[in-house]
Amino acid sequence: MATRKFAIAKQLGGKRVITNKGEEVGRLSDIQIDTKTGDLAVFLVEPAADSKIAATLPKNEEDFIMVPYKAVYAVSDVIVIDETALV
Repeated sequence: MATRKFAIAKQLGGKRVITNKGEEVGRLSDIQIDTKTGDLAVFLVEPAADSKIAATLPKNEEDFIMVPYKAVYAVSDVIVIDETALV
């Protein structure tokens, strides 16, 4: 079963991340898991160079945008995040 979860998570890497208003944020680089609960915690997003919203979002020491999982609205061909949950 762990292999199946890994394969699903691997398919998410590189997906475009946009806001629920259609603004480009960047591309998914990695996912952080809460080691105590096993829940998804944070999506690490490589910011798009020309994204106005990406410039305003908190970043880690590696300059990846830290999107809390609670802000993820939908996942399909792209990952949609709710702008109101980012602040």
